[in-house]
Amino acid sequence: MSEEEKNEQQQNDVETSAEEMTEEVIEASQEELLQAKVEELEDQYLRARAEIANITNRNRNEREQLQKYRSQDLAKKLFPAIDNLERAMATEVSNEQGVSLKKGVEMVLESMHHALKEEGIEEIKASGEAFDPNLHQAVQTIPAGDDVAADTIVEVLQKGYKLHDRVLRPAMVIVAQ
Repeated sequence: MSEEEKNEQQQNDVETSAEEMTEEVIEASQEELLQAKVEELEDQYLRARAEIANITNRNRNEREQLQKYRSQDLAKKLFPAIDNLERAMATEVSNEQGVSLKKGVEMVLESMHHALKEEGIEEIKASGEAFDPNLHQAVQTIPAGDDVAADTIVEVLQKGYKLHDRVLRPAMVIVAQ
């Protein structure tokens, strides 16, 4: 082989190796791009799964809350009727017909109290208790005396009710100061 052929052969080898190196660089950069895309898609997939799990938990919690407090609106509408029945029970009757009527009102009132209790609605204890602004609404105060301590409920003007841990209506009370 002549010198010129050797040079030409070397130049061809250099060009071939440069092309091979270029192809390897291109393949490596494509592989890196594909790997980055795979990682990005995996991240999006994991985030989507986490979001679906959060939505599912939120829905379950909301359904539980709705179930737990489902009867609160009906109870709030019944409270005035219960108040009226309790006022009717407080009236004095003198004849037999009035006693019979009062007995019927008492039975209706007892049925309503029982229904409320079955739904988890209970009366807020107030008379003689310490005043709690979370449960009671003070509408009047009187001076505390020797027989009544300060911040004690002296009289209940309107009963209060709560459903589980939620106050539906605070008790309206008179408090000793």
